[in-house]
Amino acid sequence: VLQSSKVLAKKELSYMPIIGWMWYFLEIVFCKRKWEEDRKTVMQKLLNLRDYPENFWFLIHCEGTRFTEQKHQISMQVAEAKGLPKLRYHLLPRTKGFAVTVQCLRNVVSAVYDSTLNFRNNENPTLLGVLNGKKYHADLYVRQVIDTLIPFWHTGMECSIWLHKLYQEKDAFQEEYYRTGTYPGVPIVPPRRPWTLLNWLFWALLLLYPLFKLLINMINSGSSLTLASFAFVIVMASVGVRWMIGVTEINKGSTYGNNDNKQKQK
Repeated sequence: VLQSSKVLAKKELSYMPIIGWMWYFLEIVFCKRKWEEDRKTVMQKLLNLRDYPENFWFLIHCEGTRFTEQKHQISMQVAEAKGLPKLRYHLLPRTKGFAVTVQCLRNVVSAVYDSTLNFRNNENPTLLGVLNGKKYHADLYVRQVIDTLIPFWHTGMECSIWLHKLYQEKDAFQEEYYRTGTYPGVPIVPPRRPWTLLNWLFWALLLLYPLFKLLINMINSGSSLTLASFAFVIVMASVGVRWMIGVTEINKGSTYGNNDNKQKQK
């Protein structure tokens, strides 16, 4: 799945070392989250995907930013001002990006999938926790919406109404999850696949062997300058990784959704 996945992501992620550069060459669609600037660039990149030679998945997070209590409060003020039903567990969805995606990929995508991800026992996963070997238990709820069942493909207004209704349903599913610990329907537990572990071990050994060999040669050389240079590189790499991890932490996330919605109310 991941090898043919695309996503609508914020522009800041394209500047991240390695990951951002890789996403750029994988034709990930980046946006500045300012509609006046994104309209043409996002539409053009989405239209380019129509000629993509393989089947692909396109992920879009319609809320536009990660959930915090402050953002939720401001978002619900906007919902009240617009006469929309309030949501308890989600932010008000941004409909323009979804509508443009639907228009540009019409007759290309075969279905729309709605997904909701939860972590048990109020776990708050972070990339640093994963690197430290901490286990997280996730529950993923996925349902398919066939494109022929969506009547709004022609107008943005009908698309907006449908998306708001979808999020009201998502909120109800989330309420049931908090109450019972499960989603509607029969749960499916995929079997563990040993090939994933074997693949990881192969590439880890292949790539780390030269590094360990280099380290041993440096230690045997006895050069203080060489060892100091190697230690400096390791420290800088650790600082860089920690900076990238900060991007995944909610308390260090962007202020998008805090001030943007306030401006819309004025």
